Amino acid sequence: MPNHPPANDFLVEIGTEELPPKALKYLLKSFSSTLYRELDTAGLAHNRAEARIYASPRRLAVHLADLSAAQADRAVEKQGPFVTQAFDAHGKPSPAALGFAKSNGVTIEQLERAPSDKGERLVFRATEKGRSVVELLPAMVEKALQELPIPKRMRWGAHRAEFVRPVHWLVMLYGSEIVECEILEQESGRHTQGHRFHAAGELALAKPADYASVLRSHFVEPCFKVRRDKIVEQVEKLAEGLGGTAVIERDLLDEVTALVEWPVALVGKFEERFLQVPQEALISSMSEHQKYFHVVDADGKLLPHFIAVSNIDSKAPEKVIDGNERVIRPRLSDAAFFFNTDLKTP
Repeated sequence: MPNHPPANDFLVEIGTEELPPKALKYLLKSFSSTLYRELDTAGLAHNRAEARIYASPRRLAVHLADLSAAQADRAVEKQGPFVTQAFDAHGKPSPAALGFAKSNGVTIEQLERAPSDKGERLVFRATEKGRSVVELLPAMVEKALQELPIPKRMRWGAHRAEFVRPVHWLVMLYGSEIVECEILEQESGRHTQGHRFHAAGELALAKPADYASVLRSHFVEPCFKVRRDKIVEQVEKLAEGLGGTAVIERDLLDEVTALVEWPVALVGKFEERFLQVPQEALISSMSEHQKYFHVVDADGKLLPHFIAVSNIDSKAPEKVIDGNERVIRPRLSDAAFFFNTDLKTP
């Protein structure tokens, strides 16, 4: 019977400069699925149902629950030459028998004999000790990072490492212990980072289970899905307050979710004169260029408002709104100019 090593939680986090927003979901999916595959291949059990994956503009992370401390010991059996071929008439071992024993690191006397359909043959039997998980994890994480769908990798500063964006920190914890290694020229540790503006600086993690709560208390929602749901909730509530309905397209929602770590939705407005322009042109300017959500009335007509999602919880939100209104005005003016120019041609 194989032994069942004890288990503990494992956390890996790659901390980076802002990751490409349109690729963030795919990077996370690839990172986690490759890591799961490597664990399965190595025979390392973990509680897949309790695993958690995280992605924000500045990080990719996976939290595995109940990951085995080591591979289970494995019974090894190798069949050698038939006994009739392994010894001569005087019982002296043949070169084939000696070679089989040597290849397995034992003497002839340590080999066993076992019956088979074609006669008795020499057999090597042993128990292979399972390798520890902390010994295996660094190579698995490196493999998962190498297989990320990154069309073009970059180097930064004097570093030779290549990745989609510059890497600034690496968390590798198994239980309360650091998994000692170096990946992408970063020494592993237990320090993550909070929000770039609201909670700048290092945050120590005692154990993997603390990860999400520590980040949330420092203005980072690490879970992509939770962050996306919060954006939907905030945007829909603001649109309702305007007497309209927010149009939330999935691709735009995913991109906005990948742009912020602490979403705060804000309502802005633009001059009603722009509504003379076909609303498709206005919507394109707002969504494609500024990543704003537009609002429509009960008849599907565009309202002179937009909803932006900020990455900061400002003490002066009116200034953030004013800044967004200043940015969108020339975009809409361009749309109006091109439309009016087109009208000059019959």
